[in-house]
Amino acid sequence: MTDVTEALARIKRGCDELIVEEELLRKLKTGRTLRIKLGLDPTAPDLHLGHTVVINKLRHFQDLGHQVQFLIGDFTGMIGDPTGKNQTRPPLSREQILENAQSYRAQMSKILDPEKTQVLFNSEWSDKLGAEGVIRLASRYTLARLLERDDFSRRYKAGQPIAVHELLYPLMQGYDSVAMKADVELGGTDQKFNLLVGRELQRHFGQEPQCILTMPLLEGTDGVEKMSKSLGNYIGIAEPAQEIFGKVMRVSDELMWRYIELLSFEPVATVRRWQKQVSEGGNPRDIKVLFAKEIVVRFHGIDAAKSAHDAFERRYRDQEAPENLAETRVSLPSDSIRLDQLLRQLGECKSASEAKRAILGGGVRINGEKITNADSTLRRGERLLLRVGKNPFRLVLLQ
Repeated sequence: MTDVTEALARIKRGCDELIVEEELLRKLKTGRTLRIKLGLDPTAPDLHLGHTVVINKLRHFQDLGHQVQFLIGDFTGMIGDPTGKNQTRPPLSREQILENAQSYRAQMSKILDPEKTQVLFNSEWSDKLGAEGVIRLASRYTLARLLERDDFSRRYKAGQPIAVHELLYPLMQGYDSVAMKADVELGGTDQKFNLLVGRELQRHFGQEPQCILTMPLLEGTDGVEKMSKSLGNYIGIAEPAQEIFGKVMRVSDELMWRYIELLSFEPVATVRRWQKQVSEGGNPRDIKVLFAKEIVVRFHGIDAAKSAHDAFERRYRDQEAPENLAETRVSLPSDSIRLDQLLRQLGECKSASEAKRAILGGGVRINGEKITNADSTLRRGERLLLRVGKNPFRLVLLQ
């Protein structure tokens, strides 16, 4: 019983919701190997840390001895899940899907044990359904229930178009759970409706309904929007080691704890010790270094993490930034600010033209790195060690 209780505690760590806890506890008590499903539509070639929140949880189940089923939605990806969108998302071609899928497989093996991970493609069973099978599947769910999904409901009330193929997406994702006989399905909080459809369809097909575990959506480095490549607030797991290390170090001290909670494999007791250390006056930068090294080790190895750390420290040492530098807090009117505007707001430059000359001339450094792009944009939540020319250092928090 203690082992089951400990396993459940590890499974629930960092999760947003578990449906239904009693059912999962009952499944765990049987001692059998559970089938744990995670489906991702390969809509882009690269994964970022936001994606890994739920993949990390899959790793927890794998470590507990359960069968991980990593599902690549090559069929559903061509439909295009509009989750969280207010308009139809263009579907991808089969060629694009397969190309991205190969990249996903390589990247997810940095987290999961590839020898113990079953990789599946949902075209294997979805293609076989044919028109008759899809119609029969659609007969098991009502339009009223589908329109309960938040994004569909908003668009319907606003008079925005909803294509019929979009309504099929939750049904096809739910049918994946039937085909895979999933015991547990994981997903982000934005996938809850689709995961519940899976439970319902399993009941229709005479299966024990899967339990659902949703994970929070990770904020990007700006601390505001969900991590997204299109917003530029992401940390890609395939990025160079030094790039990952530097981006993690630029995360605000407040957001750092959120990242540690959702991304670190360190024991809860260790994280609590870190928090106590900082609350008693310790420097949060020391904890951030430990966390940044952990993330780089995961995707690039120990040697790369050491090199990235050394390079980062050299940049700071070469800058000779003073210890215990006072922090300047800048309140932004929106989620982002152009670098030249920030320089004027801080009084580092007197005009827009002077700011741009300083940037283009290589006279502006942020966290030890020379910034020469005059169109550079900084986002709320970033913490910057700034120096313009030979002016004094400024430690700046954008809020």
